[in-house]
Amino acid sequence: MTDKTRLRIDLAYDGGGFYGWATQPDIRTVQGTIEAALHKLLRVPEHDPDEPLRLVVAGRTDTGVHASHQVCHLDVTEPTLARAVGHMRVPAVTALEHRLQRLLPSDVTIHRVSVAPDGFDARFSALERTYVYRIADRASEVDPRLRGCVLHIDDTLDLDAMNRAAAMTLGLHDFGSFATPNPGGTTIREVKRAFWTRVPSRPLVPSRDDVAARGHTSDSGTTGGGYGDDAAAGYVTPTLESGLVCFTIVADAFARNMVRSLVNACVAVGIGKRDLDWFAGKMAVPKREGSTGPIAPQGLTLEHVAYPPDNELASRAEAIRAVRTLP
Repeated sequence: MTDKTRLRIDLAYDGGGFYGWATQPDIRTVQGTIEAALHKLLRVPEHDPDEPLRLVVAGRTDTGVHASHQVCHLDVTEPTLARAVGHMRVPAVTALEHRLQRLLPSDVTIHRVSVAPDGFDARFSALERTYVYRIADRASEVDPRLRGCVLHIDDTLDLDAMNRAAAMTLGLHDFGSFATPNPGGTTIREVKRAFWTRVPSRPLVPSRDDVAARGHTSDSGTTGGGYGDDAAAGYVTPTLESGLVCFTIVADAFARNMVRSLVNACVAVGIGKRDLDWFAGKMAVPKREGSTGPIAPQGLTLEHVAYPPDNELASRAEAIRAVRTLP
């Protein structure tokens, strides 16, 4: 059997038009879309047993959930990979990256395709994943351009109470109240960071007065150069996220619906519908029931996947495959 090369693919996608990551028959998914493009590009028949072109992903995202930086890997033989070159005078991996991006729809972006180091497994080698959930509450200025990646709620959120709830999730816990295990799996996860913040209202371009006060100069070397009359009059273009409420959570891994269910529970505390004792009870007794279901998906984005140094990739993958238990 021909040896295969493992490729690492870094990508992003707008999840609004997909029924999640995982391939499903007759349904548009991220994995299915990319694999179909790979089969077309590399001229490999669907369901080829010798060259299945199956992607293994760092973390499956649910229907409607986005990723600004997802990671997956692909095993492919050298002769098949060479088909990506065509008339391009570049290495096969570079050709695959360029051609795949052109073939994919606009709601998927390929950041990079590279040869994976020895021992790399997109799923099992990962050290941690970072998700961010974005909300525009009553205290936010709702921007309709962000409706696809921000949830709007008509309440003012108590971030202090929500942060006290989030603090209870830190460490190794069974998140059975907030997640569904995979068959043969577990809902035990280690949360490393979890916190709520309101993004400060800050300018994308500072006013002339602000620049002068800080003694900054423009690229041309003149203080405040390049600013129009609006900036001089005091108007500054705000950053797109100004005023939004964001939940950032980092864990070694996440069980199905875990982040969205935790967000929903924290929001219930933040609007006064539930109290902190209720949240503590859900953490103490990992039992799934209706009051801890997932919030709407559009506010959630997978932002980052971290990996150990190359010489630790294989050992990390081997260790994480073991089913975890609480001490």
